[in-house]
Formats: sequence, structure tokens, C-alpha cells
Amino acid sequence: MSEIKTVLFDLDGTILDTNELIITSFLEALQGVVPEGFGREHIIPSMGEPLTEQMKKFSGYEDVTELVAAYREVNLRLHDEYVTLFNNVQEVIKRMHEQGIQIGIVTTKMRYTTERGLAFTGLADYVDAVVTIDDVKHPKPHPEPVARAIELLNADASSTLMVGDSVVDIQSANAAGAISVGVSWSLKGARILHAAGAAHVIDDMRDLYALVGME
Repeated sequence: MSEIKTVLFDLDGTILDTNELIITSFLEALQGVVPEGFGREHIIPSMGEPLTEQMKKFSGYEDVTELVAAYREVNLRLHDEYVTLFNNVQEVIKRMHEQGIQIGIVTTKMRYTTERGLAFTGLADYVDAVVTIDDVKHPKPHPEPVARAIELLNADASSTLMVGDSVVDIQSANAAGAISVGVSWSLKGARILHAAGAAHVIDDMRDLYALVGME
């Protein structure tokens, strides 16, 4: 493996623990639309995909404009109450940044909520590039978002890690030629990330130190 100079991160479910916020936002927004018994187990498998696609899947509607607006209303209203960082995220990102490793965010969230989450958790100072759903034509699993971040950072795909909790993160990373890293704290489970072709699956953020040669 060539020396790692760049580390890209998905946001929700990878570094920001927004799992309960996302599930609550869906359940509130879809009240009266989805059948009785619709719950978190229906939402978790598609977490990480674009919001519009998820809403179409859950509701069966073609036009989900109002549902997306309802989701965003709940999501923003409860944001600061629910959002936290996963263990050791702050320490690892800060240390890697101090060592001169470029840090990027590649997410299917819109820019406003992405920047709000980074600012709220104090990570914004360490991030060199952000690619959101607003910045690409083709979201993950397409290679475009990861490739775009690599381009913004003048990086080389072969010396770039892309860390994520979803199959779409792994697929986008692999398709862009980056080194894919899954996180075992994903609600989807480590097995699914291995099966999707993750080059590595880490159990703790600090496992990244070994991958970037900082140990």
C-alpha cells in the first residue's frame, strides 16, 4: 500500500452518530404514509443512500417533495439534541490533520446540514474539502463523489482512504480507485461491508493510525 496522504470520511453513521436522528426523522415524516409496523429495521438497510431515493422506496410515491421537506424539518429541529461524535473521532481526525494528512468529507447529505454538523461537533477546523449531494450529478455508489474529493485535494486515489459505514461508501471508493475502509460500528454490520469489497474494516477510529502509518 502506498503511503496514505488523504483520508476521506462519510459523515452520518461513520463519524457523526446521527443514527437515531435519521430514524426519528423518517418515522415522523412518514407518519400516516407507511403501513402500521414500519420501523427502524425497514430504514437501516438503505441508510447512506440519497434521501429522495429512500423516500420513494418507503412511500411508493413518485413525487416526494413534501416528504423530504417534512424529514428536513424534523432533522433540523432535533439536530443539536441528537448529534454526537462516535468514540475517538475528534482525537483521530485532529491528530491526522496535525500530521499533514488531508481530511475530506464525502456525504449524500446536503451542504447546509453537513456544515452544520461539522461546526456543531468542532470538526470543521480539521476538514480540507467537503463534497455533498449538492456538489455532484451522481451520488454514491457512483465514483463521482469520491473522485471529486480527490480532485479538490489534488490527491492521488492510490494514496487515499475512504472510510464509511454503508455499502455505497465502499462501492464509490472502490470505483474511484481509493482504498475502502468500513467501520464495524455501522448499524448494517461489518459482514455486509466485507461482502461489499471493503479493503479494511476497522473496529475503532484509532485503527486508522496503523493504516496511515502513524503508529
